[in-house]
Amino acid sequence: MRKIQRIALVAATALIAFASAGCVNSGSSSKPASSSTTKKKHYTIGICQYVQHQALDAATKSFKAEVKKELGAKNVTFDDQNAQGDSSTTSTICTNFASEKVDLIMANATPALQAAASATKSIPILGTSVTSFPVALNLKHFNGTVGGNISGTSDLAPLDKQEKIIKDFVPKAKRLGILRSSSEPNSKYQAEEIEKYAKKDGYKVTQYTFSDTNDVNSVTRQAVSASDVIYIPTDNLASSCSKTINNVALKAKVPIIAGEEMLMGRCGVGTLSIDFNKLGKITGQMAVQVLTGKKKISQMPIQYDPEPVKEYNPTICKKLGIKPPAGYKPYTEK
Repeated sequence: MRKIQRIALVAATALIAFASAGCVNSGSSSKPASSSTTKKKHYTIGICQYVQHQALDAATKSFKAEVKKELGAKNVTFDDQNAQGDSSTTSTICTNFASEKVDLIMANATPALQAAASATKSIPILGTSVTSFPVALNLKHFNGTVGGNISGTSDLAPLDKQEKIIKDFVPKAKRLGILRSSSEPNSKYQAEEIEKYAKKDGYKVTQYTFSDTNDVNSVTRQAVSASDVIYIPTDNLASSCSKTINNVALKAKVPIIAGEEMLMGRCGVGTLSIDFNKLGKITGQMAVQVLTGKKKISQMPIQYDPEPVKEYNPTICKKLGIKPPAGYKPYTEK
């Protein structure tokens, strides 16, 4: 009798254990359903573009396209602001981004980067269309990585190779005029480097600077009257006034070598081209890595266009009677 009771007790215990196991399995089977309804994080990105012109517009457009492609258009909101070339407006935009605690700031052009860096030390900042990060941020030591909350992409093509373009297009030139804005530190940096290389090659170099849109015409006239060829670095004010510069230079029949593709497309004969669409795309990829936690912005080195291209402007070359050098591709507007 006792043996029968023991058997019954064991059977009952096993039945309870089996039932409990069934309950556990039943509960675990509902987990995937609840996880499938988990919503993706929504991100807000503040974009501060210093001024409106084709190169910066291209970088902003491709940045947004890349971020939306990777994160999904519904999962990101862009607060897209343009300072229209005004430094105080640039500072106000970035200060507002900081107070609103956006998830990331994309600063398009050097003045925008400087304003963003002053506005916040905690929100991630990605600069693009910035020629020299160490010059823009006054860094004493730079090993390719800014550190802190800043990284991004540079629009600088090798300046020693840019200087060689002058001889390719105007082999008999002796007087080089460098035309730039007086208010952009990165333009000054490029101009000084180009001047250094050009003097080694025997050019007589003179720099001509304009302070705002009002004196672009007069300064350009002064430059072309005393130069065989003009060099213009990547310069936001020059890009915004490229039509004015082109009208003056064409009338004087003085060719312009440009520091970037889209400026060359409006007023130059040749350039070592940086693709601003590509810069924006690379910056967008960096933004996704930062926002999703895949990389720390403090450890991300500054990125560059890996393949600058030699290009010439067929229209302006024809007007000036310049035969395009071998190895240069014709520029086509994007």
